[in-house]
Amino acid sequence: MSVKRRMLWIGAAALPLHNLTRVEAIKIKPERNVLRFLLGLGLVAFVYSVTDWAPVLVLLIIMVVYFVKALIAPEKPVLVVETAGGSLVLVTLPSVDELRGIAGQIVHAIDHPEAEFTAHVHQLNNYNGPVFNQNGGQNTGIRL
Repeated sequence: MSVKRRMLWIGAAALPLHNLTRVEAIKIKPERNVLRFLLGLGLVAFVYSVTDWAPVLVLLIIMVVYFVKALIAPEKPVLVVETAGGSLVLVTLPSVDELRGIAGQIVHAIDHPEAEFTAHVHQLNNYNGPVFNQNGGQNTGIRL
């Protein structure tokens, strides 16, 4: 991520600084979907009704491990950069304080046209799935 000549570069994406509406460092919580767990229990009950106990035990162990993993997953610090058009970019680092510092540098660059900087961050890839690029409320593409 860098700011050069009034443009914020995040990977290959170039965002004009004057077009930014929000720069915020926050922590996001991982998805803890109880409904998915309950649907899995329904699947286990169905498999139990059609087969013997061995496949059911394997499914139950997999479900419990998956659910416990989701419950103990820590919050992830992210830097949210939003444009006037509604596009949203999320990047992450291990510390929310580092991200607040970068947010401060971006805000400083908005107010000071001569300001430039470079910082190394990680793109957030939706944890374990595809990245949905949003423009306003519309999906503009999927990157697998």
